[in-house]
Amino acid sequence: MGDILIKEDVINLDQLKTAIQEQKETGKRLGETLLNLGYIDEHQLVAYLSKQYGVPAINLDQFEIAIDVLKSVSRESAIKHKLIPINKSGSTLVVAMSDPSNIFAVDDLKFATGHNIEVVVTSERSIRNAIERFYGSQKEWEDARKAQENTAAVDKLMGDLDEFLIEISGEENIDLNDLERASEEAPVIKLVNHLLMDSIRKGASDIHIEPYEKSLRVRYRIDGVLYDIMHPPLKLKNAVSSRIKVMSSLDIAERRLPQDGRIKVKMNQNRTMEYRVSVVPTLFGEKVVMRILDKESLQLDLTKLGFYEDQLEVFRRSIYQPFGMVLITGPTGSGKTTTLYSSLMDLNQADVNISTAEDPVEYSLPGVNQVQVHEEIGLTFASCLRSFLRQDPDILLVGEIRDYETAEIAIKSALTGHLVLSTLHTNDAPSTITRLLNMGVEPFLVTASLNAIVAQRLVRVVCHDCKQETEVAPQVLIDLGVPPKEVSDYIVYKGKGEGCKTCSGTGYKGRLAVFEVMELTDELKEFILSGASSLEIKREAFRQGMRTLRQSALQKLKNGITSIEEVVRNTAADD
Repeated sequence: MGDILIKEDVINLDQLKTAIQEQKETGKRLGETLLNLGYIDEHQLVAYLSKQYGVPAINLDQFEIAIDVLKSVSRESAIKHKLIPINKSGSTLVVAMSDPSNIFAVDDLKFATGHNIEVVVTSERSIRNAIERFYGSQKEWEDARKAQENTAAVDKLMGDLDEFLIEISGEENIDLNDLERASEEAPVIKLVNHLLMDSIRKGASDIHIEPYEKSLRVRYRIDGVLYDIMHPPLKLKNAVSSRIKVMSSLDIAERRLPQDGRIKVKMNQNRTMEYRVSVVPTLFGEKVVMRILDKESLQLDLTKLGFYEDQLEVFRRSIYQPFGMVLITGPTGSGKTTTLYSSLMDLNQADVNISTAEDPVEYSLPGVNQVQVHEEIGLTFASCLRSFLRQDPDILLVGEIRDYETAEIAIKSALTGHLVLSTLHTNDAPSTITRLLNMGVEPFLVTASLNAIVAQRLVRVVCHDCKQETEVAPQVLIDLGVPPKEVSDYIVYKGKGEGCKTCSGTGYKGRLAVFEVMELTDELKEFILSGASSLEIKREAFRQGMRTLRQSALQKLKNGITSIEEVVRNTAADD
């Protein structure tokens, strides 16, 4: 833009330099900075934005936007992406933006609305004013619309609640008999049963039931992303949580402390579903989260988790060592447990004694001795490990290394002829070394015991039934870390904006892991012993052929498995 404005004598070089310096200090876009400095007016800015991006310009001051158009995009999304919807025709939504090159915002909007997006350009200032002018005055009808939709959805599901429901008020004087009766009322049972079955049909991994001051919200986590499902009447909150407590054999009278339980549901003669229930008291009631444990959907084949051949070869070589330690790292919900279980199933033979200490035990594995940790009674990971060592083990699995005591016993076990598998919460494989050293483990013990470290994340898979090729600017791929000479090899796919029945309109179906497998070679051990930083360790591992998390994700993007949004959401750029 600066070059265009100078070329057409709208601004001079000194003004451009001043604007660029101001832009560095404020972080605002160049056009907005030139406008604020008074070097150009708004009409000029919009005209040159239109010329720069090759899209029509618009003056929002002359527009009246219909309420049904504004409903298409929430106020939060409009503010976040600096845009506003201005018209809707059939399946096309026309949106005014200050930065039409922001494909992430366009894709996000396409996913959220299910419409094709057509972009026109205006200034950021005009968009801010329009958001305040239109959305500010629409707050009341927006709240009313949401309340109306929620009421209709729940009434359709449960019928006339008022006929059955015992409304419980006065949180501090709850009658336990009323609570028990309410949890057994037909509409409450019907609602809870619907949530349990509907979550399975939609392929959810978790159900969240969350009470707030003026609303009750139900969300499902599907392929790692939370989706708003329904808003039942607030007066149901105690009855619903009590019903779930009854089903999971918890104490419905205890409302001040967290509780954990399980629900078993027989689907048919051959299939049983389990729900791991966690109840936590919050400011406005008890929040319930149910993790769905489906043995049939559990993938315990190492070759199908998402490893590339070179990574799988290194990983298998590490877990088939007669002794040593292999660590799996990543945030909660990144698939670490599945990788560990898959490793155990690969190693599980009649001549091998395997013992595990887990918190919690998610799935029962045949032929494996699994122990549930109970820290409140002193059954910790460390105490379990000590007991295992007196039971002639070959392979030990520790659910998580949380402290120095557990790390010390695990490492000593690895050094005395046992294979130890465990997890640790770190961002990538090299930083795991730093984490262990910060726990107090000596560098020589780390290098002597560790066979390999695996970092992993889960990326959503583009729906096979509605995937389509999408245009992406080469610079976007380069910014992600694709070498410029390889950009032409990438054909990027994503699901249709409105999705399909297979993916329930999300554009994604299922998830795969991306891995960073770092084998501790002699060269890397020398680096660690010399006190190298995690960045230096990462660079040396990369030099030896390690594929980083971002590189693994980009390879899946290149293979048409995942999308750019998933690469950005789940992996950090390489240094």
